[in-house]
Amino acid sequence: MLTIDKLNFSYGDLKVLWDINLEVHEGEIVTVVGANGAGKSTTLKNISRLVKPTSGSITFQGEDIEKLESHQVVERGIVQVPEGRKIFPEMTVLENLRMGSYIKSARKAREANVERVFGMFPRLKEREKQLGGTMSGGEQQMLAIARGLMANPKLLLMDEPSLGLSPLFVKIIFEIIQEINRQGVTILLVEQNVFQSLKIAHRAYVLETGRVVLTGEGNDLLSNEHVKKAFLGM
Repeated sequence: MLTIDKLNFSYGDLKVLWDINLEVHEGEIVTVVGANGAGKSTTLKNISRLVKPTSGSITFQGEDIEKLESHQVVERGIVQVPEGRKIFPEMTVLENLRMGSYIKSARKAREANVERVFGMFPRLKEREKQLGGTMSGGEQQMLAIARGLMANPKLLLMDEPSLGLSPLFVKIIFEIIQEINRQGVTILLVEQNVFQSLKIAHRAYVLETGRVVLTGEGNDLLSNEHVKKAFLGM
C-alpha cells in the first residue's frame, strides 16, 4: 500500500533521516518507535507532504506521491492525526468533526460519518456542543482521531496519540486504534510508548538517530534484547 524507498531528509544543514526504507501493507497496523528526536514525526511529515524529501521516493497504491501537495495526499486517502492533537479550541466538537470532511469525496458522506464516529466515540456525542478547548486531553485526542476519520482515510497516520495522557486514556486510545483497524483502516502509528504500540502492531520499525535499526513483527521486537534494554528498561 505504502512504500518508502531510501528516504533522506534534512532541515537545512541538519540531516534528520538517512536512507529510510519502510512498507505498510493494506490492513496492517505498522508502528514506528524510537526515542524523542529519532525522526519518527519527520517521517510522517514527509508522507503527508508537509515537508519535501531531500532524496528517495514515496509511493501509495502504486502512485508516486512525491510531487503532490498535502491536500492532494488527503484526497488519495492518506490522513494524519497530528502530534499534540491540534484541534480547533474555539469550535465545538461537531464543528471540529465537520472540518475533517473538507475534501469533496468526504463532504458527500459528512452527516453519515458524523453518526459513525459518534457511535465509536459516545463521549464526543455527549459533548457535541462543547468547545474543543474545554475538554480533557484524552477527550481532545478522541476528537482529533474522530476528525481524521471524517475524511474516509485508507491509511491513517497517527503521531504520538498517547502523548501526555493518563494511563486510563492511554489504554482507551490503544483500544480505539485496534477498533479502527478492525473496521478496515490501515494504520501507520508513531509512538514513544514502545510497549503498548509493539503489542498491537502487526509489524514495526525501530528508528535511532534517523536510521532504521530493526524491523520485524511487533511481538518479536518486544522480546528483542536491544529493544528491551533501550526502550523497556529491562
